[in-house]
Amino acid sequence: MNFSPIISQFFQIFWYLIPLLVVVGILKSSWFKGFLGEFIVNISSKWLLDKNKYHLLKNVTLPTTDGTTQIDHIIVSIYGVFVVETKNMKGWIFGTENQRTWTQKIYKHSNKFQNPLHQNYKHVNTLEQLLGLKKNQIHSLVVFVGDCTFKTVMPENVTYGIGYAKYIKSKKQPVLTPKEVSEIINKIEKGRLRQSFNTNLVHVTHVKEIKNKKKNTIACPKCGSQMVQRTSKKGNTFWGCSRFPKCRGTKNM
Repeated sequence: MNFSPIISQFFQIFWYLIPLLVVVGILKSSWFKGFLGEFIVNISSKWLLDKNKYHLLKNVTLPTTDGTTQIDHIIVSIYGVFVVETKNMKGWIFGTENQRTWTQKIYKHSNKFQNPLHQNYKHVNTLEQLLGLKKNQIHSLVVFVGDCTFKTVMPENVTYGIGYAKYIKSKKQPVLTPKEVSEIINKIEKGRLRQSFNTNLVHVTHVKEIKNKKKNTIACPKCGSQMVQRTSKKGNTFWGCSRFPKCRGTKNM
């Protein structure tokens, strides 16, 4: 029996399957999920927010004292600067404002991930220093997209889907002048690193280094920064946030 036609047909099917498998792999990758989440916010912001009042800056990478930080979206208006962190996740989401880690549960499987408010804290802090903003002029905002459901009561600045626009519009007290808005946009544009593959690669490498370092350190329960050993006036030792006095997070040894 001649198997050549069967083998030939097999290889033809195999070569058709390769692109399909590549596409499936990309669609399931964390990179694509992040891209899709950011894309949803980009598109919906154009529909839901008046572009004459709200100015969107996306995928902003800024230099920091220890490397870089990458911000999904920055929305600038007279009502403040909104720093947006996007999460594309599925399943049940459990978490509170001050917890270091939140939980994602899909059926019987549970997965821990960093509190996105803590994750966004560095973004907010970097912009505060760059722009010289006051606390009431900058807002941290987390947007979840995807097939997920909150199973605990979330802070008002943690939203789902297009709910982020409602939060932004709820800020009706002007805290910046139109001139200050223009100056802020110019400062961000001048201070950001050029969007390129190399910029993204350097940032990804920096994030991996931070994750490896955190495995061997104790994180602050309030902001997620590294904790250091301190001694109280009474002589008791404890863990204190390295960002003290800006952050007063403590933990017993």
